[in-house]
Amino acid sequence: MIRNSTKKKVIAKQHFTCSTLFQIARGLMFSRPKTLLFKFSKPRKVAIHMWFVFFPIDLAFLDETYRVVDLKLGIKPFQFYTSKKPAAYLVETPAGLLKGTSIGDRISVSKN
Repeated sequence: MIRNSTKKKVIAKQHFTCSTLFQIARGLMFSRPKTLLFKFSKPRKVAIHMWFVFFPIDLAFLDETYRVVDLKLGIKPFQFYTSKKPAAYLVETPAGLLKGTSIGDRISVSKN
């Protein structure tokens, strides 16, 4: 489960974790809407593309303490985005699930 602890709101009851190079590179390409949590080996500016993702998504970039450092809502298919600050984690959700989340909010992640 992924929750916004600051706002006390459930973002997603289930999520899939992506930590291998292949999982991170594939992301949501050719899949149905779902929530992904990306774990990076070290904090970095994260560039994402929406090639072959056929639905809009929301992005929350998190630091090592799971605090939101950048947010992009409603990114559409075939667009690009690069985080403004380094992130250790990235949460990708179908568009609308991160509504109400703000930069500085703390996100908690627990096993499904």
